[in-house]
Amino acid sequence: MSGLTVLLFGGCALLLLMACVGADRVRALRESWNPSAPDVPDSAFTVARVVLVAAALGGVVVGFQGLAVEDGTEWSGDELTSAVEGATRALDGSSAYGDPVTIDESADFAAYASTIEQEVGEHGGGDAPQFGVDAELVGPAESGRARYEVSARGAGAAFCMTVTRTRVGHVETVAPGLPGDAAAVKLPEYTFEVSSRAGHC
Repeated sequence: MSGLTVLLFGGCALLLLMACVGADRVRALRESWNPSAPDVPDSAFTVARVVLVAAALGGVVVGFQGLAVEDGTEWSGDELTSAVEGATRALDGSSAYGDPVTIDESADFAAYASTIEQEVGEHGGGDAPQFGVDAELVGPAESGRARYEVSARGAGAAFCMTVTRTRVGHVETVAPGLPGDAAAVKLPEYTFEVSSRAGHC
C-alpha cells in the first residue's frame, strides 16, 4: 500500500471522528474560545455531520480504487514465483537460430534477457501485469552458460535463472537482395536448457 493511500485512509478516519463529536462539546469549546459568538443551531450540526461522513466515504472509495490500480501495475511475490516457474518450463528445451556473423557460440547472451522478460510476463496470469519484469545478466557467459537475476516491480522476491545454450546444427537460407552464392547463409541452431531457483544469483 502506497504512502498516499495510507494518508488518504487516515484523513477519512479523522473526518469520521469529527462527525462523531457531540454538539454540546462543540458548543462548550466554542463558548470557551468566543463567549460572545451566537449559538449554532442543531440543523447546522446535522448538515456538518452529513458532509463529513459523505467526504469520508468518498475518500474510502477513491482509496480502494487507487489500491486496485496499484495492484494492476505491480507484481506480488506469488505472481512472480508462478510466472518464473511457467517461463522456465516454456524455455527449457526450446530452440532458436543465432546470428550467422557470430563466431563465438557462447558470446553475448544479453539479447536473451528480453526473451526471458517476455516469457515471464506472458506467464504472469491472473491480475499480474504484463510489464515490469527485469532479467539482468549476471557476469559474463562462460562455455555457453549464463545466469540471469529475474525480478519484477512490486515483488519482494528474486530468482536466479541459468541458461545453457548448445549448438545442434544449422539451417541454410537465402539473404534477400544478394545475388547468387553471396545470398547463401547458414544460420546456427541452438537449443536451450533452462533452470531457475529462488533467491539472488
